[in-house]
Amino acid sequence: MTAGPVGRTGRQDQSAGPVGCTAGISATLIYAVRVNSAEHARDEVARLRQELEELVATSRALSSERDIRKLLGLILRKCRQVTGADAGSVYIVEGEGAPADKTLHFMLSQNDSLNIDFQEFTLGVDEKSIVGKAVLNARPINIPDLDALDDPAGNPWGVTHNRSFDEKTGYRARSMLTVPMLSAHSDVIGVVQLINRKRAPDRRLRAEADFVNEVVAFDSRAEEFALALASQAGISLENAILYDEIRKVFEGFVDASVTAIESRDPTTSGHSRRVATLTVALARVVDAASQGPFAEVRFSHDDLRQIEYAGILHDFGKVGVRERVLVKPKKLYEEDLRAIQFRFAYIRKTLEADGAERKLRLVGSTADVDLRARFDEVDAETERKRLHLDELLLFIGKINEPTVLEQGGMERLSEIGRLTFIAPSGEPRPFLEPDEMAALQVRRGSLTDLERVEIQSHVVHTYNFLRKIPWGRSLRNVPRIAGAHHEYLNGAGYPRGLSGGEIPIESRMMTIADIFDALTASDRPYKRAVPVARALGIVEEEVKAGKLDADLFHLFVGSEVFKAVV
Repeated sequence: MTAGPVGRTGRQDQSAGPVGCTAGISATLIYAVRVNSAEHARDEVARLRQELEELVATSRALSSERDIRKLLGLILRKCRQVTGADAGSVYIVEGEGAPADKTLHFMLSQNDSLNIDFQEFTLGVDEKSIVGKAVLNARPINIPDLDALDDPAGNPWGVTHNRSFDEKTGYRARSMLTVPMLSAHSDVIGVVQLINRKRAPDRRLRAEADFVNEVVAFDSRAEEFALALASQAGISLENAILYDEIRKVFEGFVDASVTAIESRDPTTSGHSRRVATLTVALARVVDAASQGPFAEVRFSHDDLRQIEYAGILHDFGKVGVRERVLVKPKKLYEEDLRAIQFRFAYIRKTLEADGAERKLRLVGSTADVDLRARFDEVDAETERKRLHLDELLLFIGKINEPTVLEQGGMERLSEIGRLTFIAPSGEPRPFLEPDEMAALQVRRGSLTDLERVEIQSHVVHTYNFLRKIPWGRSLRNVPRIAGAHHEYLNGAGYPRGLSGGEIPIESRMMTIADIFDALTASDRPYKRAVPVARALGIVEEEVKAGKLDADLFHLFVGSEVFKAVV
């Protein structure tokens, strides 16, 4: 028999075996604890990494969204996602100054368990409502159980919960987390209200038991995440609001520009917006094409907005054209026509004076018996000349209209141009001055060649004006698009004589819209509106002449884009 270990006393240690066993178990437990701790730490690190990645992804998403309503929907969805909330709402603070001057605009609601058709409304900012309290204190309000608010001991905030929605829908709000969104200046600009944190995110709250068994309070971690998201959301919302304000300011500027254009040329009122409408409508058709020459052409929301602005402002350069040229309704300016009328009145008086002078000479050289007959001859000749003069003036008034000259009209006008009379100075002067002849010889329309060049210069003015505006990256091509809307594919357009692919597709669309609207517009005092079918025929003639894009015109007709304004 082998002796056991001997202690200092010399006696055998009877407990040596059990002590060794206990030490082994302890080591195993320590090892297990360490393993579990390591696994827990790894899980914690993985969870934190996932949460951080989610926050970063959410931050990117929030910072890239400019549409306020879409942004609010994203904010609420993300807040509900990270906190496990079944439902939630977003309020926007509106108004300036004291709290009494502000309101809370209920703008959005989401609910996983209930399909709701919510309506927007506003309420005042006060101490009684939960959202009002969150705005005034600029701090979150975490209420574990809304039922406890009825007991003053369970209501340290002194707020009330409106249960009208619960009573109306049967949905019961129990736990609630209300988090303010702060601007960069720490002003509350909105509130996110989260309702009913669930044990299991995928569960739907239907029966009364669901609200009792599945709904839990928002814990500190959920509150931290909601605050973190609300902080990002507040800055993103403020940026979106500022962006929206800038957009509204810019659209106001565009509207003011259109007003300026139309005040210079009231006869074309509405033309700019109709051209923009037609061009955007055609761009949408092109964007939707899945085959053909435009199968690869796509227009984003910003592209369409760029086309719209270019269309609205395509004629802005008319502010740089003399008003008398811009609104010239007939070939002669009013003062020029009056000058001709006064001149013809003078010529008529000279005819009468010549007749009287001839009668005076006859008195001394003609027998009394023949005098009456000779006077009648003079009067008849004077009347014939006067009637002829009136016919000439009537003809001038007729060809002064901006219509195509009748057959032989140019020859007759040339005959008038060769006629002369004796001016008060004693010098012979033409019935029509050279500049008057040049104006009346315009074969179509009302503008002389020089005036037409001046009108055409509006495109250059448009481009030079628009390029001075800092449009930003998304709208940087507005000047280029607007500045090429009178260019033709065959190079016969103006101002640069571009051709083919040198002309942006947006400008090619706008050219078709511009010509069509100019033809069909009913607000031009110098011409009648052309029927749609005839207008399309005229535009088609321009296509056949190589001026306009045939593929775009076929879409314009085939998709009935023209109906957007007629």
